[in-house]
Amino acid sequence: MKALIFRILLSALAFMYVLPLISGIQFNGGFVTAIGMAILFGVMFWLVDLLAVAISAVLAIGTLGVALLWLIPFWIFFFWLIPAAALMAVSSLAPTALFVANGTAAALGGLVLLVISLTTSDMVWQRTA
Repeated sequence: MKALIFRILLSALAFMYVLPLISGIQFNGGFVTAIGMAILFGVMFWLVDLLAVAISAVLAIGTLGVALLWLIPFWIFFFWLIPAAALMAVSSLAPTALFVANGTAAALGGLVLLVISLTTSDMVWQRTA
């Protein structure tokens, strides 16, 4: 639980201080708003990832595995677009708090949040003995 709170706090700090440094992203609000954006981003990231996996599974099953010939390279080279789509979804759900101007800014911001997610993923899922 502490690791999940740590991830949310790191993402909130990224929303407040790192993402506004990227040209095309504006964040308006305080720390509480940033925590809300971090939680909303986590939920949207999970939903977008779930949707991408579901579409991939339907395509793989529907084509009896033939779609895997292009799905696997797509996942390998474009996995970093999932947090960009989640960031764009968050900016459309809360336009007064977060504004993302274009896809390039969303991709760069998504990469920042993806690095935070990947570096803290072991902490969140690690069991304490």
